Amino acid sequence: MKKDVRKAIIAGNWKMNKTPSEAKALLEEIAPLVKDAGCEVVACVPYVDLATAIEATKGTNIKIGAENCHWAESGAFTGEISTGMLKEIGVEYVVLGHSERRQYFGETDETVNKRTKAALAAGLKPIVCVGELLWERECNITEEVVARQIKLDLWDVTEEELKNVTIAYEPVWAIGTGKTATAEQAEEVCAFIRECLKKLYNEAAAEAVTIQYGGSMNDKNADELLQKVNVDGGLIGGASLVAEKFAAIVAAATRN
Repeated sequence: MKKDVRKAIIAGNWKMNKTPSEAKALLEEIAPLVKDAGCEVVACVPYVDLATAIEATKGTNIKIGAENCHWAESGAFTGEISTGMLKEIGVEYVVLGHSERRQYFGETDETVNKRTKAALAAGLKPIVCVGELLWERECNITEEVVARQIKLDLWDVTEEELKNVTIAYEPVWAIGTGKTATAEQAEEVCAFIRECLKKLYNEAAAEAVTIQYGGSMNDKNADELLQKVNVDGGLIGGASLVAEKFAAIVAAATRN
């Protein structure tokens, strides 16, 4: 990490876990453990937990994020949530383009781009997820896949808007599988993402972007991953649901 150049962010992605009462209990357990964090701490929680989470983290250093948003301000989109709804209740971050949204719910780079621009227009901070499937890595096209996602997902996003964008590299084959990219593999792709951003924008803009690793980072491997210069934090799945494990990852980000 290069904390003197860009923000380090550890964000929990709770996925479809925790009722509001369980969310309150978990956040109240996490808060004292991360109060002295040397990085940004974020909890991205299910929609029904958002109001509870925001209330539970008042006066703490924990920011709250949503797990998705729609691109329209309002309308006949049953089951969707707008950026204005999120902004009004105090949400700061939003995860977009997660591989599970792409795999199970038909998310495309075009819709990720529309959601990203809507989030930025509303003053939210999108965490935009990119990453390759196992088959794509085995076919040695990781860079082609990731470059395409970066270009399409950030289409028409200005350099000024880019300051509020976080990129999460999540090799799809390492999500929820217990498999983790080696620290070297994570660094290689995160560095490649930064090179893509340099070509799309410029070196200064690219150097300022936080690029997280999001493939089964946990309390055991966080130190090694976060020592890499282009790994600026983590988008944490399962380990974010256990206070001690999440706090250990935050501690690793603080040390590095």
